[in-house]
Parts: sequence; C-alpha cells; structure tokens
Amino acid sequence: MKRRHILSLASAPLLAACATPPAPTVPPGEAALNAAPPAPSASAVSALPPPPPREWRAAWIATVANIDWPSKPGLSAETQQAEIRSLCDTAVSIGLNALILQVRTSNDALYESKLEPWSEYLTGTQGQHPGYDPLAVWLTECRKRGLELHAWFNPYRSRHSTAKSPLADSHVSRTHPDWVKQYGDQLWMDPGEPQAAEHTLAVVRDLLSRYAVDGVHIDDYFYPYPIQDPATKQEIDFPDEPSWQKYLAKGGSLGRHDWRRYNVNTLVQRLYALAHEVRPGTRVGVSPFGMPKPAVRPPGISGFSQYDKLYADVELWLREGWMDYLAPQLYWPRAQTAQAFEPLLQAWRAQNPLGRPIHVGLFTSRINDTDRSWQPDEVLAQIDIVRRVSPGSGHIHFSMAALAQNRKGIADALRTQSYTVR
Repeated sequence: MKRRHILSLASAPLLAACATPPAPTVPPGEAALNAAPPAPSASAVSALPPPPPREWRAAWIATVANIDWPSKPGLSAETQQAEIRSLCDTAVSIGLNALILQVRTSNDALYESKLEPWSEYLTGTQGQHPGYDPLAVWLTECRKRGLELHAWFNPYRSRHSTAKSPLADSHVSRTHPDWVKQYGDQLWMDPGEPQAAEHTLAVVRDLLSRYAVDGVHIDDYFYPYPIQDPATKQEIDFPDEPSWQKYLAKGGSLGRHDWRRYNVNTLVQRLYALAHEVRPGTRVGVSPFGMPKPAVRPPGISGFSQYDKLYADVELWLREGWMDYLAPQLYWPRAQTAQAFEPLLQAWRAQNPLGRPIHVGLFTSRINDTDRSWQPDEVLAQIDIVRRVSPGSGHIHFSMAALAQNRKGIADALRTQSYTVR
C-alpha cells in the first residue's frame, strides 16, 4: 500500500520454476486490452467461493518497515510469536473476523520458501532464518480463534525504500538482474518482462500449495507510483525500454501505455485462475487506489488516476470477474469533497456488474497523535455508510497497529458501538 504520501492526496497518489496457467493466447494488439478468459464450465462456476455469510470485518497486517508486525526486526522467535497471539486476541476482542497478512513485501518471504529469501523485517538481515515459520504460526493462531487469514503479496516491488540489510544472494535482483529496475529509491521488477511475471505466479502457486490460507490479496502497487526529477520537477518514466523494445521486435502493436496495462491485466487474470486451480475455494482480493479511472468518476471527484499512472485497469478486472472481492482504499474523510467517501463507494458499485463483494479499505491509522488526526467517529461513520449503501459487504482497517494501540479509543468504540453484533 502506498503510505508515504498518504496525507496529500487531492492531487497526488496514496498509497519460476513452477508451472503456471498458460498466458492468454490473444495476440498482443488492441483486442488484448479487453480480452476475457474463456467462459468457465458449470463445475468451475459452482466451485467459486460464495460471498462471506457475515459482514466481513478485517484488518491489514503490514510487515513492510515493521508497520504492524513484528514490532521491530531482530526480536526473538518467542517474542515474535507472542506478538502474533496478542494481535489475534485483539482482533477477536474487537469483533474482527479476518486478517490480511503481508507475506511478500519486496521479493522476500515471511514463510518457508525456496523461491525467495527471508524478509529482513523479521531478523534485520535478508535471508536469515527467523527460527520458526511465521505464516504457519499465524495460520494456527487464526484457526484457533475463527479468523480468516489472507496472504497479501506485492507482485512487482523488489526492494523497499526502508530496507537496510544487504540483498541476499538468492534475491531476484542478484539472480535475474535483467528483470529488475532501479526507480527512485526502490527496486522494481519490470512488469514487461514475461519471466518476472512467471516468477510472481510461481511464488503464489508455491505458497498456496503448502499453506491453507483463505485468500490471496494484492494491493495498489502495480507499476510504481511516479516520482519526479528533483531538478526539473518532471515526472520520471519507468525505465522499461529493453522490455518495450523486445515487445515491439516480436510484432507488438499496442501503444506503450496500453502495453503496460496489458502486462498488468495478464498477471491479474492469471493470478485469479491460478489461485482457484491450486486451492479451490480461495478468495482472491484486490485493494486498489480508491478512485476509479477519470472516465467513470462521479461529478466533482478528482485526483490521481491509477489507470493512467499505475497502469491498473481495475474496472476491467471487476467487470470480467478476475477477483472475488474488491477493497478500494477510500482513505479520505467524508468532508473531503474531491474524494468524497460515499460517491466513491457508489462509483465502484456501479462498475460491478457481477456483484462481487466490495470490502472498503478504511484509513483507521489516520487516527494518531498529530494535529491532523481523525477522530474515531469518522471511521464509525464510514462503516455506517458502507452498511447503508452496500449492506452485507464489509470493510478492512488499515492497519492493525491503530487498533492494537487503541488510538483515541478506536478499538473500544468499535467493540461497544459498531461491532456489538458478532
């Protein structure tokens, strides 16, 4: 999730060795932008997971930069596991019924993996074993308490700006440097490199084949949020010239921006098919930036376009059914007219012909000790709007730290007001 610039969003952004499903066979031309997968068989349709039978109340557990867990790198295995149990207990005591754990922050792993190195946010050193399997413990503790656990992947980011330890020898930037590009203070796998996409799909396949998670989850990071040249103040384009030239050399006919969207479309489509193939019943969730593309926004709504800058055609994915739930990040207060909460929720509902559940992302961590803090009533009121506009759906809090710390009494307010019915 895009967090560093999250407070200035009126005009800026918020937030392979295994077999994988075959890539779409549509030629790399204009038709590919709106290509839908073949119609599923009757048995496949019946296998799709039904909507949750109760209001879905979830929280993201962000591991990147130790936002939520572990509280800091280098803690003992025993202390990390105690924190897991405490967070699960807190979730249940408040009234949540699901957690979304970030298991891959930047071509790393918070679980036993032969494809990517251990995350540095566990031990402080990328590639160093933490002494236990965190995802296995999270699963065990969630199962004990009746909590769903969804595995949250960042599909393309390769090194976060907060990373401090040296890259492990097994990190993709060392094993396949041609897939990875420097962009600002981060490393990023190039979505235009087919083998990079294959690697991400292999990582998801591997996890799903070994861990009984309830869902697979991706957020708003596709192509990176654009950065500016400090000297010229001009936007710096993503450095994908080599993969673009390879695409053209093979006869590709799309314009460069459409080609980028096609790359992301293909990954999302294949990820959805893969998840249901490997673990039937798994729910696939997408949590995009909160505003639809400009062409379908309500009057008065303005701001960043993920369609044009992140190359994420979320409306297409929703229309084609390449997700089991949508979690748009509606991270603005109700009174912020240009990003008004209820009109944005209604706009996403209007783009949802298949009736997929919409579990709104709430910016609960905007409750803090600064002079710009929200009050708990803002979050409670947004939950009321979701219930009125989209009854029977749900919401997700970003993030668990705000609830665990009970900032300004938000956990108590949820427990005693919003979540009195379990």
